[in-house]
Amino acid sequence: MAEENKSHRSSSASDAQNKFESSKTHARKAAEDLRGAAEAVAGEYRDKAEQVWSDARGKAEQAWTDARGRAEGVWDDARTRARTFQDDAEQYVRENPTKAIFTALGVGFVLGLIFRR
Repeated sequence: MAEENKSHRSSSASDAQNKFESSKTHARKAAEDLRGAAEAVAGEYRDKAEQVWSDARGKAEQAWTDARGRAEGVWDDARTRARTFQDDAEQYVRENPTKAIFTALGVGFVLGLIFRR
């Protein structure tokens, strides 16, 4: 009976060892499957994020270009107005030199009084 117990124990140990190895193999396979699924999901989200980033960057570049174009338009308009004002002032001074001189003297006098205080 003692030998029967030994034999039974060794077959139980062998069965336990086989079950343990089988469980290890099954766990490795499950881990590999999980890793593959996680990589697939991560790749999918990475692709979506790259697409969103690309869209946002395109919109930002377009907005920048539009704003720059509007700003250049404003500067062009301001330059045109300044040139027109300068041309009009030069024409007025040529047509009315006496008035221009007395106006300049009056403005200078007023500014002198203001800055003296």
